[in-house]
Amino acid sequence: MLTIFKQESFLLLALIAACVAYPLEHWMLHSGQLIALISGLVLILFIVAASMRVAHQAELLAEKVGDPYGTMILTLAAVLVEVVILAIMMSNEASPTLVRDTIYSAVMLDINGILGLAALMGGLKHGEQSYNDDSARSYSVMILTAMGVSMVVPEFIPEANWKLYSAFTIGAMVVLYALFLRMQVGPHSYFFSYSYPDKRRRKEPGEEPQPVNLLLSIGILVFGVVVIGALAEVMSKTLDLGLEGTGAPPVITAILVAAISAAPEILTALRAALANRMQSVVNIAMGASLSTVILTVPVMEAMALYTGQPFQMAMTPVQTVMVFITLIVSAINLNDGETNAIEGMTHFVLFATFIMLSLLGL
Repeated sequence: MLTIFKQESFLLLALIAACVAYPLEHWMLHSGQLIALISGLVLILFIVAASMRVAHQAELLAEKVGDPYGTMILTLAAVLVEVVILAIMMSNEASPTLVRDTIYSAVMLDINGILGLAALMGGLKHGEQSYNDDSARSYSVMILTAMGVSMVVPEFIPEANWKLYSAFTIGAMVVLYALFLRMQVGPHSYFFSYSYPDKRRRKEPGEEPQPVNLLLSIGILVFGVVVIGALAEVMSKTLDLGLEGTGAPPVITAILVAAISAAPEILTALRAALANRMQSVVNIAMGASLSTVILTVPVMEAMALYTGQPFQMAMTPVQTVMVFITLIVSAINLNDGETNAIEGMTHFVLFATFIMLSLLGL
């Protein structure tokens, strides 16, 4: 038991932070804007620490079951964290565009940030890195379809019909995910796997694989998500107050939410790229983008139907252009079964463009 507490020290610190934050919430919200902003940023650090431990447990489960199940668990854990934070923030009367901006930011971060940086660093170290191009094509076309249905078409839906289209969107996303899940773990699972010519991992001398306690890992993962939800409750209020009137672009909050959920994935993807395992990078980056859209959208749309308050899901013209450029570039780059540093740099430039546009408030 002592060993578990030592291993999960970050999660325990996050729990202590949550226990301290709740009694001090009134003080943080009534001690000035600077105190509220600092408190919100500190709570974000604890949320990231907790999400890293959630991702670690997901990674242990992933190693136990292997690909493609493994990367599916990793991406689902990240999306779960994102949905929990979004649901709590939206319940506190956040911006009606928060869901849209968070999904958009997550796709930019996953495809252009994670995939771009991993392909760039992996390409500089290993040259061309191979993967199964069937997976990239499957991911790209499903991301395009999901974002088109849920975040482009709503621009043309009359306000009086939003409930009907919202219900349709939920059904469409559920069908897409059901098919994707069947492909990923069923007869077409080979689409998302790749046989590496070398061993996937070199064992250090004297290193023995540690046994994974399935129930313990699941229990810690669920506990971590609960702690993240508790921290997010206070963080959303302090951060909103701290940023109020500062002139910070509204999308900044959405980028923070997307970055919190993607932080563990970034480290996992970079380790995979440097170990010359590009298939894992493609599964993580593209799979996380797809899962974010087809899982976050129906949950949040259901929340909108339940409360009777619609969200602004239609992307702005700038966001739409960036998404289409990103998916076109990824379709071209991920079409030959090999990545290189140049392809990684193209995505990373698009990520830098996304950050610049966000800072400009576009």
